Amino acid sequence: MFSYRLLSLVPKKNVPEGLFSGVKRYASSTMSQQEPARIEKTINNVTLLGRVGADPQRKGSDEHPIAVFSLATHTNYRYESGEFLQRTEWHRVICFKPGLRESVLNYLKKGQRVHVSGRITYGEVKGEDGAARSTTAIAADDIIFFHSQ
Repeated sequence: MFSYRLLSLVPKKNVPEGLFSGVKRYASSTMSQQEPARIEKTINNVTLLGRVGADPQRKGSDEHPIAVFSLATHTNYRYESGEFLQRTEWHRVICFKPGLRESVLNYLKKGQRVHVSGRITYGEVKGEDGAARSTTAIAADDIIFFHSQ
């Protein structure tokens, strides 16, 4: 069982008084009396609403399968001349969570509109020629399927 004590999050030197008055963190009393290392909170959130580019594929190994699909989003521009332009961005979406992965593989189809919430991930894969190349993907935490028409 843990008991908690309140610790200040902000170092005392060179910080204006009251700047972070509402920010606190908790530490376990089982830790040593030495000042604990500061762990910084970070945010990596991605939200996309678009259309699926192709039917999802099952990839990975039998022990670690993933579902992969492409998602198109677009931005509309209108120049001062009145000319209209639509720019399409393609995103690679990967699903690790077992229930979400199976739903995507069973029900998601090309052209369907979806809302994806997740985080951006970066990695490296080796191609067939043995050369390493960087990859960027959205690791989906939640996907909302919209009715396809």
